[in-house]
Amino acid sequence: MSLEELWNLFPIQLTEHCADWGEYYTEQEKNLTICLRECQVKRIAHIGSTSISNIWSKPIIDILVELAAGEDMEKAAKAIEEVGFLRMSSEEDRISFNLGYTKKGFARKVYHLHLRRAGDHAELYFRDYMNEHPEAAAAYERLKLGLWKQYEYDRDGYTRAKTDFVRTYTERAEELYRGRYEERKDEVSPLS
Repeated sequence: MSLEELWNLFPIQLTEHCADWGEYYTEQEKNLTICLRECQVKRIAHIGSTSISNIWSKPIIDILVELAAGEDMEKAAKAIEEVGFLRMSSEEDRISFNLGYTKKGFARKVYHLHLRRAGDHAELYFRDYMNEHPEAAAAYERLKLGLWKQYEYDRDGYTRAKTDFVRTYTERAEELYRGRYEERKDEVSPLS
């Protein structure tokens, strides 16, 4: 299938915030905790727009899984694939998966999973800033709604068009929340 065919089958769709998104995340967090029990996981977290209160979003639940330094990333990836996630891309310390993409379009529950090394979690800062600063979240929502139809069949273009906004607020959040997610020496394996 060509990229154009994929984008036509899976266009950008924004919907009002749905209270069920948190439950969808929790359901997968439980599944992932079980399937990754043989791996040293530092954090599992709900990220992305569905984790930001009261804004329109693509109804896709983004999940961040952070592995401890030295943990076998391929071992974790295989465990994630065994519970139905499909590997979409692989880099040295980042692997992306999805679940809920079918030959007929999106399933009722759709997930993107981001497998990373501990400490690679800028999305947590952005999420918290948006949730703690409703005016910034409203601006983000306006941006997304303004880009929606222009980039409905161009996911890469949609993402690029949001990049400056996301980068700006992530930098603010990292400065404001410096150390919020850094590991304490006495912490063993926090899952949040």
